Amino acid sequence: MNSMLRKWLFLLVIVVIVIALDQVTKQLVISNLRLNETFRPIPALAPYFQIVRSENTGAAFGFLTQSSDFFLVIALVVVAIMLVFYPRVPNAARLTRFAMGLVVGGALGNAFDRVSHGAVIDFINYQIPGIISNVSNLADHAIVLGVLIIVAQSWRADSAKDRAEAETENPGSNPHV
Repeated sequence: MNSMLRKWLFLLVIVVIVIALDQVTKQLVISNLRLNETFRPIPALAPYFQIVRSENTGAAFGFLTQSSDFFLVIALVVVAIMLVFYPRVPNAARLTRFAMGLVVGGALGNAFDRVSHGAVIDFINYQIPGIISNVSNLADHAIVLGVLIIVAQSWRADSAKDRAEAETENPGSNPHV
């Protein structure tokens, strides 16, 4: 099997796993909780962590509610951009390819919700009383983790490139000593 085919299969596997986990967990919540109903799997952690079934027609944190179609288009554009750039990711950048799979899988998981439910199904409620309360889902977590990995890997690559350029400009000097 050639390396390009392996890259695409790797992406496909990550995307399918993310979508499957996301959709299975959302279906469990839909089947077991009414809208706005709360379940506390670990009572000692309430109110910091609980399961709350909610629907979000907007973006993260309920921003731009009633914009579900707009965010469906945005998700599909993000997926398309990722698929265009995916073949350009070096073979050695396996973690970046994994992260792109997380982003694509998460975006598609939420897109499926918008098409099938008219809103994204959220249920993971993290809360720091008086500071933040957020209800999200596994697709959201995959997207955030994927973006963080991509940014970190890009920063590492830029730092390595800068060190290499400094070394070629000043051979024999080591700025890290």
